[in-house]
Amino acid sequence: MQLSEEVFKRKNESGGGIEVICGSMFSGKTEELIRRINRARFAKLSVQLFKPRLDVRYDESDVVSHDSRSVASTPVDKSSAILLLAGHTQVIGIDEAQFFDNKLPEVCTILANKGVRVIVAGLDMDFKGRPFGPMPALMAIAESVTKVHAVCVRCGNPALYSYRLVPSKEKVLLGEKESYEPRCRVCFNSKTI
Repeated sequence: MQLSEEVFKRKNESGGGIEVICGSMFSGKTEELIRRINRARFAKLSVQLFKPRLDVRYDESDVVSHDSRSVASTPVDKSSAILLLAGHTQVIGIDEAQFFDNKLPEVCTILANKGVRVIVAGLDMDFKGRPFGPMPALMAIAESVTKVHAVCVRCGNPALYSYRLVPSKEKVLLGEKESYEPRCRVCFNSKTI
């Protein structure tokens, strides 16, 4: 049993909690979120999964990992909608958390205080290597933070940055391998394509 699962086994005896899965693009964040959601379903817990409506890269409603695993989800425009739709759900998953508004940490706290296990996945840094959206605040209030790493496509070391390959200064630019590649600190800072 992993440490975060042990923490939540004890935590769920007395109430809810917040788990954060973070890292760069192509690091397996969504894959890990789907794994945890599937384990909760296997345990016969009531589960709901949410994602920002703007994320339509693979599917308009499903959460889909880069390796094509998918789980049905509910797209929402803002984090407050999650509270309205949560009902009596025991486990709530939230993908691409960096795209949500800054009220997401408050929403997650309200849910956790009601006894809900909240599992959040998202990029911890934007393409400039700066903290992204509500992720830093979520990491600060979470009982558990799991940082996953991709493999740097330049040198093979653990990658923690999402290097943007296309010329755009927009903070949010939906894309995949044609737009981004994972890089380690040294290769990210070298800025060579």
